[in-house]
Amino acid sequence: MNHYMLPFWNGEGLESPRYGNIAIPKLIFEMIDGGSRKKDLIAKIFGGGRVIGEENSVFRVGEKNIAVAERLLKEFGIPVTASSTGGERGRRIWFNTLTGEVFQQYTVKSR
Repeated sequence: MNHYMLPFWNGEGLESPRYGNIAIPKLIFEMIDGGSRKKDLIAKIFGGGRVIGEENSVFRVGEKNIAVAERLLKEFGIPVTASSTGGERGRRIWFNTLTGEVFQQYTVKSR
């Protein structure tokens, strides 16, 4: 499971998994290095909401975070089996590593 804040690392400073284009491949490679088979991997995508008042923003961070996840997972050939993305509320996620189940709760809208 990863939780990145911004879609792309610009190549400056330290490479960090706080960026989607770093976090997603890093997680995939670490899972494979740990013994997972790529053909057995699946993904579930959550988040990307407009939670900090950016509905008129040119940045649209949430939308870009969703897009980078969908694009990279498609490029890696990993199917997305569930998703809950976008909207105006944040999400709290519980991930059961034993079963693969994900439970989601929307946070209270702050506006």
